Amino acid sequence: MHVLSLWHTLPRPLRIVVMRCLMIVPQMLGVTLVAFLLVRLLPGDPARLILGNFATADSIRLMRERLGLDQSLPVQAERYLVSVLHGDLGVSPFTSNPVIVDLAQRAPATLELIVYAMVLTFVFAVTMAVLSVVKPGGISDGLTRIYGLAAGAIPDFWVALLLVFFLFHTLGWVPAPFGRIDAMLTPPPTVTGFLTVDSLLAGDMADFRSASARLVLPVLTIAIVNAGALMKMAQISFRDAYRSEFVTQLRMSGVPERQIVRVALRNALPPIISQTAFITGFLLGAAVLVETVFAWGGLGQYAVQAVANSDYAAVQGFVLVASAFVLIVYSVADILYELADPRIRV
Repeated sequence: MHVLSLWHTLPRPLRIVVMRCLMIVPQMLGVTLVAFLLVRLLPGDPARLILGNFATADSIRLMRERLGLDQSLPVQAERYLVSVLHGDLGVSPFTSNPVIVDLAQRAPATLELIVYAMVLTFVFAVTMAVLSVVKPGGISDGLTRIYGLAAGAIPDFWVALLLVFFLFHTLGWVPAPFGRIDAMLTPPPTVTGFLTVDSLLAGDMADFRSASARLVLPVLTIAIVNAGALMKMAQISFRDAYRSEFVTQLRMSGVPERQIVRVALRNALPPIISQTAFITGFLLGAAVLVETVFAWGGLGQYAVQAVANSDYAAVQGFVLVASAFVLIVYSVADILYELADPRIRV
């Protein structure tokens, strides 16, 4: 009882954060076990893929012993859980590197792409949704209707190729779509893994300009493809709030229109936050085509290569990293959701 009373004396934001952090632990444990079992269902024998079709039965047996595949599933699962708890995700036989090193090298590229793309997606989608509701029948309303209908049917690789053709080949406004930075430049010292941030921290404006310019095409591609769904959700949610009775009361009381829009948007945020979190989690794996078109070298390409090679360690490592990322994104969304809506009790 004393603990319960002490819990309720804590500030509400702190209670929300603590609860969501505690929930991540059992969720990650469950994801680890499920990932281990699902990866074992992949077709192909990793030992044979590593050694080739002309490998002898003895060499394949020795390779399976080296990879630990000769043990029973419970024993393999136990060893894997112990290794994960010690921060060891195994070694990829195809890159000869520890999986955690491969993931650490590739994760910043994908995360930088996703973060900037989602910021642009959120700002564009919410802005267009608000303008279309506040000024019905205007240019923004018409553009929103047309774009909302077309966005769901646009493949990301097609948008990427069109942007490359027009912005790079025809107009020459952006650099060649190869990699994250100009090959003639030396990347800044790694601090965050985000080249734009690290170059600013190092005071290297040439690297910053190059890294920022090469983000334009992939970020635009992801934003164009995904902003439509978020825009429609924001439009519906904001319209309901903007046309509600409490907004009418505020308007009759003489509250300025700008403040009314801000209040209505605050009340419309929860479903917008949920949709944003869903798209963000989805992009970690869905951005693989964009990474391929722009030679980005992120986690998506690494996961595809791992599945094609039946690289158990790499696939399991990617699933764990992806799951942790999604859980963190959803936890942050839950925290923002509850902070935006004080009616939710913790």
